[in-house]
Amino acid sequence: MLVDSHAHLNFKDFNDDWQQVIANCQKEEIWVVNVGAQLATSKKAVAIASEYPKGVYAAIGLHPIHVAGGSFQPEEFAIEDYRALINSSKKVVAIGETGIDFYHSAKNFTKQKEIFLKHLDLAQEFGLPVVLHARNSKDGENNAYEEILKILNERLAIGNKRFAIKGVIHCFGGTVKQAQAFIELGFFIGFTGIITFAKTGELEKVVKSLALERILIETDSPYLAPIPYRGKRNLPQYVEYVARKIAEIRGIDYNEVKDQTVKNTKELFNL
Repeated sequence: MLVDSHAHLNFKDFNDDWQQVIANCQKEEIWVVNVGAQLATSKKAVAIASEYPKGVYAAIGLHPIHVAGGSFQPEEFAIEDYRALINSSKKVVAIGETGIDFYHSAKNFTKQKEIFLKHLDLAQEFGLPVVLHARNSKDGENNAYEEILKILNERLAIGNKRFAIKGVIHCFGGTVKQAQAFIELGFFIGFTGIITFAKTGELEKVVKSLALERILIETDSPYLAPIPYRGKRNLPQYVEYVARKIAEIRGIDYNEVKDQTVKNTKELFNL
């Protein structure tokens, strides 16, 4: 089996056929974690997951590009509604995606940080992991990974005690040093089809440097389809290409990557 640790079958791109996509996944033994980006898509992720006894799960949260002050259908973080969603279904396995996005807006950073902290509080309250989004500014001046690390360290280190917050940095695009810093805090690193592209920057070094026990694979469907499907709608089944590329980069057997990433995802999300 395989697990796509981050997909969006709850998005409009799958309005007409998410049932068939999931049916295909179930037939091929591919489990999926659907991730919310707003309250509406979070509710849909839970509703979809609730239709299946196993293999389909939900993460709920407000994506930083939708935080008030941004330009993508901004909304307030209605924490009571998210609490109600968690209490309504055991299929909610994570909080997010949340984090910091400088690519689309750096002007509302203070608000993004405020909402990010509320997500961390919610995760702590229910003992759930977090799904983190980080994207640097176009000019590289504002580094989302560094800001998130700073926030996590500020939030996690109170006196000499650390809060038991764990999670995954999804669609990782940072450096080896940053990846190691997240791992030291107890996080996993998620890789998408980007690693199959011709130009991946430092990502190949990151894939090589990490312990396989700290890696998750994902599609971010419908986005970021891997080679040979780049430019087309991504599907959870294509997570296989991510696993195969990791095996190629590391010079190990595909089945080793497949089995370990399944184990990692089940451990993180308590599947």
